[in-house]
Amino acid sequence: MPTSTSEPGRYDLAVVGAGPAGLAAADAAARLGLRVALVDAGARLGGQYYRHPAPELGAARPDRLHHGWAAFARLRERIGASPLVDHLAGHHVWAAEAGDGDRPWRLHATRGPGAGDRATVRARAVLLATGAYERQLPFPGWTLPGVVTAGGAQAMLKSGLVLPGRRIVVAGSGPLLLATASSLVAAGAEVPAIVEATSYLGYVRGAAVLAGNPAKLAEGAAHGARLLRHGVRLRRSSAVVEAHGTDRVTAVTVARLDARWKPVPGTERRIACDALAIGHGLVPQLELAVELGAATVAGPDGAVALEVDAQQRTSVPGLWAAGETCGVGGADLALAEGVLAAHSVAGQPAPTRELTVRRRRRGFAALMAAAHAPGPDWTGWVTDDTDVCRCEEVPAGAIRTAVAELGAADARTVKLLTRAGMGWCQGRMCGPAVACLSGGPTGRPDSRPLSCPVPLAQLAELSELSRLPELSGSSGSEQ
Repeated sequence: MPTSTSEPGRYDLAVVGAGPAGLAAADAAARLGLRVALVDAGARLGGQYYRHPAPELGAARPDRLHHGWAAFARLRERIGASPLVDHLAGHHVWAAEAGDGDRPWRLHATRGPGAGDRATVRARAVLLATGAYERQLPFPGWTLPGVVTAGGAQAMLKSGLVLPGRRIVVAGSGPLLLATASSLVAAGAEVPAIVEATSYLGYVRGAAVLAGNPAKLAEGAAHGARLLRHGVRLRRSSAVVEAHGTDRVTAVTVARLDARWKPVPGTERRIACDALAIGHGLVPQLELAVELGAATVAGPDGAVALEVDAQQRTSVPGLWAAGETCGVGGADLALAEGVLAAHSVAGQPAPTRELTVRRRRRGFAALMAAAHAPGPDWTGWVTDDTDVCRCEEVPAGAIRTAVAELGAADARTVKLLTRAGMGWCQGRMCGPAVACLSGGPTGRPDSRPLSCPVPLAQLAELSELSRLPELSGSSGSEQ
């Protein structure tokens, strides 16, 4: 077992992200004797998956809003009691500088808007557990108040104990829809329909994979039983193609889809609601690793993830990854990969249990991604006046004009011609849609010099600025 470094301010391992993968990695690394910095933008441990109410809300049973709360409670208790783990809350890492020989890794983070809110974390190795964000496919009316992401609806409930509405349609594609609808009805909401774009037939081809993941089947059955008790209707091979309302969504139009996700004329149905929770799966958050040149791989659904070896190592020496950054597969997989990465960093043999969990859950993740991959003709429900990039208010018509009349053949060129993807979210929300509408490649990772907005005063304060290739002009990024 390696000896933990004793240099002040220097860590053996810096873990970026305090969700399931990050928590498991920090806990395992500390139990192996490493000094760990657990760096996270959030105020409390848990990340997006284990998001929970603030203590002042006085929630008596926050565990009832979560699947797997006991695992989180154990990790939170052990990390809180460990003298080897420093939880650096409110630290949003905007750039990573790779270590070289005796020079440690340097993570540059912002803690707020002030010039003195910059922080630098030094470590011998880095583990990225930055999770994922939701993939959104635009449609007319998707910018109306009351239209939220499926994960956003869960976040409102878990952290604020509030609902986005009383009568909520849940739509999109992927298993997150069942979990979201189940949570909403348990909290007292009415869910008139779950609108799922796929037919679920893709799972039939993976009978062996399903048999190897009985816990996933049990979880899905539990959600299904709850929804059945509440009379929630599942509309398969269907999509919300328009949301209606002025000051707020008041209804949605649902249409049947063919195998390519093209709406079938004459199948439209209108459903009254005061909220819509919609999402089409998750996309790994990779900005820090991509800017370092880490290798990536496209999954069956087109989402790009980090390529890692059997020990969770990326192609960049000294950089590991775990959880959704390696491909979306759920909390159990993230927990296992966090433990495996910690053992690799510590130079210890991989635990057999976690190896088995990873193998089975990765197989299920691939099956899930293939079953819910967006069909190529979903763009048929996007009208020319539908805003695709909400930050810059770029409509689909402007993107189509850039392609048809100005010769744009990929998302980057469309961005330069229309500003689509240049707003506050830097293309995280509109990127997949812009890529599809441009007709260019969709399996290419975005390269962003800064992974989050950074005050100029903090950049000016950074004396080592010239050492960061992404800020010295050598990265080739256009942003």
